[in-house]
Amino acid sequence: MFVILVYDTAAERNPLVLRTCRKYLHWVQRSVFEGELSAAQYRALTAALKTELDLSYDSIRIYRTRTPHLVETEWLGQQMGNQDSIL
Repeated sequence: MFVILVYDTAAERNPLVLRTCRKYLHWVQRSVFEGELSAAQYRALTAALKTELDLSYDSIRIYRTRTPHLVETEWLGQQMGNQDSIL
């Protein structure tokens, strides 16, 4: 599945969430990640994130689709992040 993950966490948890997301997805813009994940990788990512978050304060939004070709992406301004394969 193709995943777009956006997070908004307390500043002290940002480095933890950033590190975890980088293990599974491509960083594309400040608190935005995207990439292809298997079902097992998706479960591992969400399980790891749940242990790092304060679920009463932090917010992570995950968009899932079968393929990146179903998502239209438009850039305005500077492109950030790395679009190379993480594997």
